[in-house]
Amino acid sequence: MALSEFELIRRYFDRPLAASGRTDIVLGIGDDAAVVTVPDDRDLVLCMDTLVAGVHFPEDTSPGAIGHKALAVNLSDLAAMGAEPVWFTLSVTLPVADEDWLAAFAQDMFRLADHYRVQLIGGDVTRGPLSVTVQAHGLVPRGRALQRAGAAAGDRIYVTGTLGDAGLALRLGAQATPALRQRLDYPSPRIEAGLALRGLASAVIDISDGLLADLGHLLESGELGAVLQVDELPRSAEFRSTMRSANLENSYQEITLTAGDDYELCFAIPSSKCEEAETALAALPGGCTAVGVIKAHPGIRCRRQDGSFWQPAGDQGYQHFRDGNG
Repeated sequence: MALSEFELIRRYFDRPLAASGRTDIVLGIGDDAAVVTVPDDRDLVLCMDTLVAGVHFPEDTSPGAIGHKALAVNLSDLAAMGAEPVWFTLSVTLPVADEDWLAAFAQDMFRLADHYRVQLIGGDVTRGPLSVTVQAHGLVPRGRALQRAGAAAGDRIYVTGTLGDAGLALRLGAQATPALRQRLDYPSPRIEAGLALRGLASAVIDISDGLLADLGHLLESGELGAVLQVDELPRSAEFRSTMRSANLENSYQEITLTAGDDYELCFAIPSSKCEEAETALAALPGGCTAVGVIKAHPGIRCRRQDGSFWQPAGDQGYQHFRDGNG
């Protein structure tokens, strides 16, 4: 007998509030809406993302990976704001109520939620083409949220982690190595880095659509530009070896700069705070790498180690109403 909507919610998503150890939830799952307490000295940060099968993840993605990624991409947005994740809501649209699928989906989603003490407080389950929407909530000290706007000419540009792994996994499809597929399916939100950047970064954005596209968004409000040192961009050993074995070395720079789904942070630091920021992030997961400088004139230029300039021949990042998976 098929599960009803409410039986499905109770079995897979209604967890005791004590599971996260949070004491700021007045009313969670089971009522018409949740009730939470926001401290007087905190600002509430909200974000929401929808993942659609065949658009934001390949059709063969495991249910556990979908559950993890649906929450992770939202936590990445909170990281870019310097916010501490606290609660989230979830809306799942399913073609059928497959209990094995739901169990795996919930298991990996809650594994990530428990790691960051984030509590599911409500949502919806309905029938239709597979899609998952998460709205995440975070708290940040009053007036201290990080923003995209605020960079100035002369600020140094940094990124966390490594770039291009997820994009390479998408390009290779079934031929992607397990390590690359792990980076695509199980991104690591840089929450710790976002918290450490409070008071240090002049501007921050997460890299979801590719470094060139997302850095471009960071520069827009100030009509600024940048010079990127493309040979300094951090790439994993797995990325390098796979590019060689797949004879894709001619696409080395392009994939690193334009592929989406890395969910690393890109941020600008005033020169006077670079040493402090590098020290703060050195011991954190992913670390950070200096990759360029903010310039006063619009446009992003990519400089090689020998001083020559290079630009990708094609598209410079993922666009939601044009591209497929990403």
